[in-house]
Amino acid sequence: MSGQPLQTARPFDIAGARQRLRESGGYEIIHKSVGLEIGVYVLVAPEPDHQQPHADDEVYVVLEGSGTLDVEGERVELREGQAAFVPAGALHRFVGYEQLSVLVIFEKGQR
Repeated sequence: MSGQPLQTARPFDIAGARQRLRESGGYEIIHKSVGLEIGVYVLVAPEPDHQQPHADDEVYVVLEGSGTLDVEGERVELREGQAAFVPAGALHRFVGYEQLSVLVIFEKGQR
């Protein structure tokens, strides 16, 4: 071990991140550690989702709104309280939303 104390539980300001991104959209990291990244992603129409494939597996949890997640041409309708998995390297983006807030969970550095 590196001699640093083990970091234990700490709160994440999900609501604050959503509020900061509410008007113009975007992505804000709220936690980052060796194996995990958690962020809040807000999409506001008519701005399209410009995501590119990621190097890590990820999970989207819908916090607010609804939309369609297109993963390699397969479409999944999502609404508040639902989640979807996207494998590393998959071409994906959200479509058909007006305002959409999602919690994004990346599994980092496991490959």
